Amino acid sequence: MAGRSSRTAHSVAVLMGGPSAEREVSLSTGRECAKALRVAGYDVTEIELGTGRGDEIVRRLADIAPDVVFNALHGRWGEDGCVQGILEWMGLPYTHSGVLASALAMDKTRAKDAFRAAGLPVLESLIVDAAEVRQRHVMPAPYVVKPNSEGSSVGVYIIHEGANQPPQLADTMPASVMVETYAPGRELTVAVMGDRALGVTEIIADGWYDYNAKYSVGGSRHVIPAELPAEITEACLEYAVRAHEALGCKGLSRSDFRWDDSRGLQGLFLLEVNTQPGMTPTSLAPEQAAHVGVDFPALMRWMVEDALCRP
Repeated sequence: MAGRSSRTAHSVAVLMGGPSAEREVSLSTGRECAKALRVAGYDVTEIELGTGRGDEIVRRLADIAPDVVFNALHGRWGEDGCVQGILEWMGLPYTHSGVLASALAMDKTRAKDAFRAAGLPVLESLIVDAAEVRQRHVMPAPYVVKPNSEGSSVGVYIIHEGANQPPQLADTMPASVMVETYAPGRELTVAVMGDRALGVTEIIADGWYDYNAKYSVGGSRHVIPAELPAEITEACLEYAVRAHEALGCKGLSRSDFRWDDSRGLQGLFLLEVNTQPGMTPTSLAPEQAAHVGVDFPALMRWMVEDALCRP
């Protein structure tokens, strides 16, 4: 790859923590990334952010003046375009996607609009007042209720067929929520590295693939490569690259799918794109990279060099 080499011992600031509901995930991701970046030969400074926002990050990055910023923040503010905008303003190269792609991906409704325009299969959904969702079934069950702008399965409710009562959403849910048709079937995911889909992983969990299943050791089992018909494997790989491109993603992304194997290709749906996949010991994107021969330090090196080589 053209551009500056890690042999010059570039300085990397790893952003982690922050004020979102995914703070603990971010801290785990950041520490793992910092460790691997040091193995890869970089001069690394870990920046654990608190509840402060723009003023805190500007002050701390100005003091360090790194060559590149590794963005290990998760959730709102960290991956919705806000931090990306600050880094653009400061003139600092950074990993993962830019302002627009990050904002689009975090807004599930707008992301679906982009996916539909690209001809990708998505589920029907509505944006509804949370108060109305608590009072009545706004679509026939089964359906899913979730925040329109959150990640890591935070605040997800599944309303099963035959449910007598509408969901009693927590007070912490936003005033408006997404209500989405429930997609039965198998949980599949594909990481995209630049313009390359790395593989298809099937995620097997005991019940819903929720926050605990994602981040607890033993919470889920990953099968890579997923045992799928060739048609479904090829479709997942193609759709993931097209979704990455539809949002304008950079660096590493991960696309999540559900597949109803009783319906063939018609049962495959793109759920969402994560522009900053987790990098914890149980995370999926590093596992897929390793499967194609890119170990964790090499993946970190590629992400830093990718950031440095952008205009």
